Amino acid sequence: MIISGFQSLLQAARMQPEPQQMLFVFARTELPADASAEEKARFAKGQGGALVPIMFVDKKPGEIENFAQLVEEARQMEQDWDFVFVGCLGGQGDREPSDEEVTQALEVMVKSIQGGIIDHLLTYRPDGEQVRLQAPQL
Repeated sequence: MIISGFQSLLQAARMQPEPQQMLFVFARTELPADASAEEKARFAKGQGGALVPIMFVDKKPGEIENFAQLVEEARQMEQDWDFVFVGCLGGQGDREPSDEEVTQALEVMVKSIQGGIIDHLLTYRPDGEQVRLQAPQL
């Protein structure tokens, strides 16, 4: 199944034979304190910056109806965010992923985002647009 948006992601997660836990890491872009003049200029134009994870949550696919619900729940935390990164963790057989497995997977996601390793994650803007972020070319 091709994931063409958040609803198709929910549908795919619900169709899996093993129980799934959806993992969400919310992040914003910030300009590092030691940014160069060029980096500051790019950031002012909405480009560049560092991804900073600010909050995360896990949910069963049945606990969320749509992207608007996720955004509303995030809004209640009163944290501004620019992107939400999404991953899924499958259980085995009828067994759901354990709390330890979920915690570990979320920690790995946070570290991946901090390191700019995000190709394996789906990424959405607050308006629900699915995007593909690219690392800057060296």
